[in-house]
Amino acid sequence: MDPRITLITLGVDDLPRAIRFYRDGLGFPTDAGDDANIAFFMTGGVRLALYPRARLAEDIQEGLALAGPGFGGITLAHNVARRAQVDEALALATAAGATLLKPAQDTFWGGYSGYFADPDGYAWEVAWGPMFAFDERDQLIFA
Repeated sequence: MDPRITLITLGVDDLPRAIRFYRDGLGFPTDAGDDANIAFFMTGGVRLALYPRARLAEDIQEGLALAGPGFGGITLAHNVARRAQVDEALALATAAGATLLKPAQDTFWGGYSGYFADPDGYAWEVAWGPMFAFDERDQLIFA
């Protein structure tokens, strides 16, 4: 079996709000309406799902405690092909209701990146790097 990640599910507190943020604010394609029980978003590779946080915890294990607010030890990333796209993506996210966590800046690893948090507090990095390349399907290649 080949190792792969096919779906990332985010547990959210307000599913309709989260759907609107990703669908309407960021432009992630989905068939989900505001009244959906779960939402799946098509991306260039891994799919993104949104599901109510309490129901996701219950699905994992009955009585599982919900994590508190703050950094949960995970980030999601959106890598871009051009440096200017970092600023564009951060501006789009904040206009859609995200919180800017770290403005775009040069990084210690030779790239340019910044962070935002979605309405449920999930941290997203938007990053460009001269070492990043993309294939014909716009999938990230690590050299």
